[in-house]
Amino acid sequence: MQPVSPSRCARTVGDASHFAVRAGLPALLFAAWALVPDASSRPAGELRWFKGNLHTHTINSDGDSAPDAVARWYKERRYHFLALTDHNYFTDPQGLNSFLGARDRFLLITGEEVTSKYESKPIHINAFRLKETIQPMFGGSVLETIQANVDSIRGHGALPSLNHPNFGWAVTPDELAKVRNLPLFEVYNGHPGTNDFGGGGEAGLEEAWDHVLTAGVRSWGIAVDDAHSFKTFAPDLSNPGRGWIQVRAAELSESALLAAIEGRDLCLDGRGACRCRSRRGQACVAHRAGRQREVPCGVFRCGR
Repeated sequence: MQPVSPSRCARTVGDASHFAVRAGLPALLFAAWALVPDASSRPAGELRWFKGNLHTHTINSDGDSAPDAVARWYKERRYHFLALTDHNYFTDPQGLNSFLGARDRFLLITGEEVTSKYESKPIHINAFRLKETIQPMFGGSVLETIQANVDSIRGHGALPSLNHPNFGWAVTPDELAKVRNLPLFEVYNGHPGTNDFGGGGEAGLEEAWDHVLTAGVRSWGIAVDDAHSFKTFAPDLSNPGRGWIQVRAAELSESALLAAIEGRDLCLDGRGACRCRSRRGQACVAHRAGRQREVPCGVFRCGR
């Protein structure tokens, strides 16, 4: 990994699949839905942006709403894709896609929050691209527990993403940097209790991410809702619409979206805006509500 020049980098968009962390008010991107043309009007293989959330709960675990109500919330607000990630339960989206899915418009992808722990520390890892419930694994330390679950998820052919490392102050930056074969972790989680920005001497997740990248590990931060509460909205509830990603892919399908996510190729500055040119000449635009401080590009490093 080579450090990015501290000077500000121009925003550009290239030709290959990549994704951007985004979080904020959903109304800011309302127009994005209308700007996606019909499939028949695009050249075959043309890449385009899709907005989605990869962490959401239903009454199949600790959410307050049924899977169809949760899916409708996102579809009606012009998200393109959603993963229902209930704790240790595979909420199969096939039936929901049969009546809520819309070609090129909305898709539910498969997901589960594999929920383990070490002593009192919660170890939660999302799994995407699965066909059945993946049972949690346990180990003799935080790192062993994370690694055992990552390996299990990979063994099922699924894609792992470590959830809310600062929830319960469970995972240190050093531990995060030592996990093998982990492509993603949550650098922003919309749940009010996940300590995204650190505190009490503990590092925030942006700092943790910089530590991971500086250690030479290619693991990328994503933004998610971790939504549980759809009936009542308040700052102290885990409501939807707070965190999302943008994925650039050739089509709205689970395979295309996850291939683009796994093929990560971006870098972010402290404002949450892509300002660093990747090797493919790409960049992206991202925002997180309330995080407007200026940080040079050199604070983060490109993944290649």
